[in-house]
Amino acid sequence: MIGTALYFIQEKMMFRPTVLEQNYQFQFNTSFEEVNLNAQDGAMINAIHFKAKDPKGVILYFHGNAGDLSRWGKITERFVDYNYDVFIMDYRTYGKSTGKLSEKALYHDAELCYNYINQFYASKDVIVYGRSLGTGIAANIASKHDVKQLILETPYYSIADVAKHRFPIFPVKQLLKYKMPTYQFLESVDCPITIFHGTDDYVVPFSSGKKLKEISKQSINFIAIEGGNHNNLADFKLFNSEIEKILN
Repeated sequence: MIGTALYFIQEKMMFRPTVLEQNYQFQFNTSFEEVNLNAQDGAMINAIHFKAKDPKGVILYFHGNAGDLSRWGKITERFVDYNYDVFIMDYRTYGKSTGKLSEKALYHDAELCYNYINQFYASKDVIVYGRSLGTGIAANIASKHDVKQLILETPYYSIADVAKHRFPIFPVKQLLKYKMPTYQFLESVDCPITIFHGTDDYVVPFSSGKKLKEISKQSINFIAIEGGNHNNLADFKLFNSEIEKILN
């Protein structure tokens, strides 16, 4: 009975979108352009394109499972200080984005965003960045394109791996609609990979992220943030100094 309930409420557990009116006006401290991209199935994907004065490239950022671009834009615009443009989309049902959620749709929408920015930036100038939920999507994109770098913040080995940790007595592999096998995608990634994970992460276990270190064809720069949890890595000096190294 509980297993059946888990099957039907898993999207509510995984995705916690907030919705914005279509006429909502974003306000950020950094120069930006609002972009609307049309998916093949008729969905509209809303995105923000932050602009640096003299960009070294672009960070294609895939955000976590809660909130919308009014929140995530404030989190990501700081990367412009490193002279990178930033492109970040809202997933379907988030913010102003429309359409029906599915794992396949998330990958297709990410590809739509990649193809859009590839009009303005060469692949070698694209850094793909995923946070939490977005790490599987980011790894999928980096597995398909010859990008400059992949950065994963609080990633999971797979959604099934996290679900097994949270619900150990249920056959989660059979119940899950979303697999997001980050470990499989990393096997096909050729660019440098950096992973940040807090040792006290209560959402995605540290052990889930650490397993990723072992499966890539090349060395992964795995940075453990001692005492860090799921949402506060940016408060740690080590996180910021390593980000600065990567982007400078």
